[in-house]
Amino acid sequence: MGCLSLPVVASNVDFKLEKLSNNLHVLYGQGGNIAISSGEDGIYIVDDQFAKLSDGIKAQISKLQDGVPEFVINTHHHGDHTGGNENFANAGSHVIAHHNVYQRLKDKHGEGSKYLPVISFGKDMTLHFNNEHAQLWHYHNAHTDGDAVIFYDKANAVHMGDIFFNLNSLPFVDVDSGGSLGGVINAVTSTLGKINDTTKVIPGHGPVTSKQGLQSYLALLKNAKQLMLNAMEDGKSLEQVLALKPLASLNLTYSNWLPEERVTKLFYSSLKNEAKSD
Repeated sequence: MGCLSLPVVASNVDFKLEKLSNNLHVLYGQGGNIAISSGEDGIYIVDDQFAKLSDGIKAQISKLQDGVPEFVINTHHHGDHTGGNENFANAGSHVIAHHNVYQRLKDKHGEGSKYLPVISFGKDMTLHFNNEHAQLWHYHNAHTDGDAVIFYDKANAVHMGDIFFNLNSLPFVDVDSGGSLGGVINAVTSTLGKINDTTKVIPGHGPVTSKQGLQSYLALLKNAKQLMLNAMEDGKSLEQVLALKPLASLNLTYSNWLPEERVTKLFYSSLKNEAKSD
């Protein structure tokens, strides 16, 4: 149920660079949004989309600064965020991710693969690079079991990976990879407590927004959770809940790979799991 199924990667992608500060840019392409830190120490990026886009991504980076990224941080293990790991590692980059991302990429690609992080961490770590203190913070069982949110001190920005889908939609909760709706809500709530009204919020997908945009997303998540819980009352089966279409009243936008019915199934599974663990 939780397996990620994404569209075929287009060979021609219209990349777009957005400046957040002198040293921090966001690159939109196909797949997860990429953050690019550039400066006197060099370059590092957060996420790297798909393998066939690596040359295009490198060309976009070169518009800001020459050189190979010193580090590639993965916000989680999904292929639209880690697909370029091998290409960047072969070019000289060092991949950083949570311990669980290392394990999941090892399970997929094998021990010793260039897709795997060479540095992995548990609760948190901080990258002191380009006159910036970027804190990587792990949130348990949110989008997956290996999510990292990156807080940029000087740039006053945060990259949330797929904990945040800013597409007038609900997130993909990858239950089969340890994700949970409650964990997403907890991660968003915690992040809101660490940022201020001028913080630039980078979602995994969709445009950069503000603290207010993230607050609206949290309200949506809580509303969706309550609608699901109401529909699930009296021990209703998945089929009975699907028939009620509990999320329809939200009037959201859904992609082909993540339609309303699939979101409902994932939320149902997540909330059932959370109820068992209470």
